[in-house]
Amino acid sequence: MGLKNKQLLNVLNELLKPEKVKDYCPNGLQVEGREQIKKIITGVTATQALIDEAINKGADAIFVHHGYFWKGENECIVGMKYKRLKALLENDINLYAYHLPLDIHPSLGNNAQLAKLLNINVTNGLDIGNPQSVAMQGQFNVELSVDELKVKINDVLQREPLVEAGGTHPIKTVAWCSGGGQGYIEQAAEQGIDAFITGEVSEQTIHTAREMGIHFFAAGHHATERYGAKAVGEHLAKQYNLDVEFVDIPNPA
Repeated sequence: MGLKNKQLLNVLNELLKPEKVKDYCPNGLQVEGREQIKKIITGVTATQALIDEAINKGADAIFVHHGYFWKGENECIVGMKYKRLKALLENDINLYAYHLPLDIHPSLGNNAQLAKLLNINVTNGLDIGNPQSVAMQGQFNVELSVDELKVKINDVLQREPLVEAGGTHPIKTVAWCSGGGQGYIEQAAEQGIDAFITGEVSEQTIHTAREMGIHFFAAGHHATERYGAKAVGEHLAKQYNLDVEFVDIPNPA
């Protein structure tokens, strides 16, 4: 059993529909390896540590959210990039990477999985009417205080979030964007949403929270994006009888 590498590419493209998203990197099969795929390692980022784990576990392919060949990066195959690619090529391992398509998938994506974990009822994209909205909005079944949501995030993600209270109001409505989505906080505040959750924080994010009256939670880029790749892997294992294993390479960022 198993799939050929181009078959798996077709399966992933049909599932994640990368052609519908304008992205900062190529989505799909970034590095071609052996034709037959039975064992897949999934993870957040195609780091050397993840590649080494895939080699040790005899994987035929790696599936990640953060791959290679980002817009604006040095195109030369030297240094860290050379070592990573060399390891993949020498061990004949396929690398599949999907960035924004994995963020926005309605059930398996990073944002959908984050909502599921935090028990948020999804109501719409933050960019209302845009089916490809990266940031999402929804609401909790019951109102939460800032401290209660902080504890909830810490319990679920095992990562204490950075918190900036934008007032004293309780939290019923919430917007969120996994990873580096802090720039969406102003759009959320303009819509009167109570709180915004993301992975990262910038200096100006705190001022926006204070001055526009929206509670802000930064729970870590890595911590908020562990779940899309894992969910896709579980889907592949179930639908195609593949041996799939999620490997978490810890990252405090």
